[in-house]
Amino acid sequence: MSKIQGRILVVDDDKDVLTTARMVLKQKFTDVVVENNPKNIPGYLNNEDFDVIILDMNFKPGLTSGEEGIFWLKKIISFDSNISVVMNTAYGDIQIAVEAMKQGASEFIVKPWGSEKLLATVEAVFNLSKSKKRVNKLQHTQEILSQEINKDYTEIISESKSMQAVFTAINKVSGTDANVLILGENGTGKELVARAIHRKSDRQNMSFINVDLGAISQTLFESELFGHTKGAFTDAKEDKPGRFEIASDGTLFLDEIGNLSLNLQSKLLSVIQNRYINRVGSNKNIDINIRLICATNKDLYKMVEDGEFRQDLLYRINTVEINLPPLRNRKEDISLLSSKFLKKFSNKYNKSTLKISDKANRALVDYKWPGNIRELQHIVERAVIMTEDKIITENDFSLKKNYTDNIPDSLNVEGLEKKAIQGAIQKYNGNFTKAADELGWGRSTLYRKMKKYGI
Repeated sequence: MSKIQGRILVVDDDKDVLTTARMVLKQKFTDVVVENNPKNIPGYLNNEDFDVIILDMNFKPGLTSGEEGIFWLKKIISFDSNISVVMNTAYGDIQIAVEAMKQGASEFIVKPWGSEKLLATVEAVFNLSKSKKRVNKLQHTQEILSQEINKDYTEIISESKSMQAVFTAINKVSGTDANVLILGENGTGKELVARAIHRKSDRQNMSFINVDLGAISQTLFESELFGHTKGAFTDAKEDKPGRFEIASDGTLFLDEIGNLSLNLQSKLLSVIQNRYINRVGSNKNIDINIRLICATNKDLYKMVEDGEFRQDLLYRINTVEINLPPLRNRKEDISLLSSKFLKKFSNKYNKSTLKISDKANRALVDYKWPGNIRELQHIVERAVIMTEDKIITENDFSLKKNYTDNIPDSLNVEGLEKKAIQGAIQKYNGNFTKAADELGWGRSTLYRKMKKYGI
């Protein structure tokens, strides 16, 4: 009979009890740790993760009040409210049992116990412990996923030859667990590619967790990605799993990975290499099993040369590299995508008879699209909202010449990004909130990039 993958800690001052408990529990559980000194409990909790703790009620000779057991029970629960504790005493005092249950104990067992009784009790509490941990993870997973519920994620649409290599790569890599790096300008659909890989993978029925690294401050990085324990810092009012834990068995998508400082790159590399995390405030290793997909609009290879990105991290994240072409190099797709967006927003705003004029279509194809597909979507939506006719004209799209003609033909990502920022700011007459939204960033990201480019 295969053993249950579980860790049990037995704390009792009677060495014979410890020997017997270990012998009995090892029949069913893979790891059983015994300890005769309750003062060592904090050390165990700081360094190891236990599914069940069996705790004696009395440690000093002659004591029968159960006060010591209640004291250590409170300590354990305050450290981790999800730990399941079985109280173990030689005195079947119902009042002690009631008090222990009030303080958070999961079960109560009276010595001397038979082997079958001990195994049945611990197995039942173990199953309860696993259920509590699953519920806790599901609650926090739901919080993360609820933030995504109103976002619109669709299939990738393209007839362009330049996209065929992308589709081929998606099909080849999706059946593996290889780390993937997606490179491309803002608005080219990097997240859609990541989701397509996830949907075609063996992990498709598990979570896809998206983390915008450009929107997470350095101070919150570890807490958001690795989680934290209750009391780890001022606002840590409960244990909270991080994105790595929540994404375990599924896919973790790290967007804007080029924005990470060298210090945070080092911490990320350590997790990717070791395949476990430590929550902030804890030394316990928590194993993770994720499919990692990263994306950036930056030239990571140049950043490596400039000492701004760790070469060893780059090697870790780009087992397979997918380069997304900008929309200006996918001219065959512009009319296809604009028709898709027209249908979507016409239905949304109850204007189902709208059409785009031939001249307006040509203008869209000739436009250089510094904001790529995201910009096309926003421009079509705006035209649908603002037009009062049944035909959308070139003027309805507000394609400003001074916004497009100065965009260089160079594919240098930073040059294009600078021009896109300048264009977005000009387009919205200095309204940074709207400009940031146009570019798909938060205001803080926009300010940081404006400072970088001297805008």
